[in-house]
Amino acid sequence: MDTLSYKTVSANRETVNKEWVVIDAENQSLGRLASAVAKMLRGKHKPEYTPHVDCGDNIVVLNAEKVALTGNKWSQKRYIRYTGYPGGQRELNAKQMMAKNPKSLVENAVKGMLPKSRLGRKLMKNLYVYAGTEHKHEAQKPKEINLNSIKL
Repeated sequence: MDTLSYKTVSANRETVNKEWVVIDAENQSLGRLASAVAKMLRGKHKPEYTPHVDCGDNIVVLNAEKVALTGNKWSQKRYIRYTGYPGGQRELNAKQMMAKNPKSLVENAVKGMLPKSRLGRKLMKNLYVYAGTEHKHEAQKPKEINLNSIKL
């Protein structure tokens, strides 16, 4: 006899409903944009969220070169990488990184908010960042989301 009034539903790769979403990053704060994108990549905004499954959406971020940083972060925020050779530590500030590759600023922020595992690396493949307003995903018919009007 089934006495429970609810069933726990666990999503898997076949039952997940993935959508395409476009987000405009113009005048958005980098951290707030990245946390919203990371939540949507994980699928935490969906009722059938399952932690160990890629149940998030495919996200296209436009206008990455127009993202905003507050305070003195353009000059004081540091991005450190290591080449693998002795003395190979390299450092860029946010302004230099934006001049070099505007997409990497947003990608780096979102990557830091995802799990550091195989799942996190798989989720990053669902993120498409473009510096301008043009993208090549019109065939997927993505829906546009305004981050200021939704609550995540």
